Amino acid sequence: MFTGIIEAMGTLAALRRQGEDMALTVHAPTLDFSDVKLGDSIATNGVCLTVVALGDKSYTADVSLETLSRTGFADAKVGDPVNLEKALMPTSRLGGHLVSGHVDGIGEVKRKSGSGRAIEYWIEAPADLARYIAEKGSIAVDGISLTVNAVEGTLFRLTIVPHTAQETTIARWKPGHRVNLEVDQIARYLERLMQGKAQDKSTSSLTLEKLAQSGFL
Repeated sequence: MFTGIIEAMGTLAALRRQGEDMALTVHAPTLDFSDVKLGDSIATNGVCLTVVALGDKSYTADVSLETLSRTGFADAKVGDPVNLEKALMPTSRLGGHLVSGHVDGIGEVKRKSGSGRAIEYWIEAPADLARYIAEKGSIAVDGISLTVNAVEGTLFRLTIVPHTAQETTIARWKPGHRVNLEVDQIARYLERLMQGKAQDKSTSSLTLEKLAQSGFL
C-alpha cells in the first residue's frame, strides 16, 4: 500500500523488451535506498512494481503485458522522469490517501491554466472510471494523491500548488499528456457492496438509508 505522497523523482535509465513484457531500470539518486531490498514494492508513476535487482542508486523491475496494456509505460522512453514512493510502513503518516498502486486506466490532460500561484489542469478520464471521481474526493494521478476540485462529465479539475509541481513530474504535464489514474478505493468497494445488495437482498444489511446516515450519500 502507498499514500500518494511522492518521496523522490527518478529517471527511466533503461527499457528492455522481453518478448511481450518489459524490464525497466530507474535511476533515483535522491531516493533513500537504505531499507530497500529485493522483492520490495516501489510505486513508479503510480504503478506498484517489484524490485528484482538493485544497483547504485537504481532498481530494476519487470513490467507485465497486463501492466503495459493499462498504464503509460507502453509509451515510456529512456530519460522520462517518474514519481517514486516506497511502500507504506505501519508507522508512516497517511498524508495522502490509501493507494494500492494498481492503475485503473489512463487519463489525458486536456487543459492547463494559471490560478494565482497554482496551476489548474483538466484531465479526461475513461468513461468507465468517471463515475468513481467525485468533487473534493481523492484520486491518484501518476501516483500523486490529489484532490478533485470539480467534475464535468468525464473531465475533472486539479489545482496544483507550486510545491507539488516542483516535487513531482507535474511540471511537464501539458495538453495531450497521458497519465496513470487510480480511483479512490472506497468508491469501488461501495459500488460492489451496492451491487451485492441489489443481487441478494436477503443477505445484505447495507441500505441507501444506512449509507446516508453514515455520511456516504
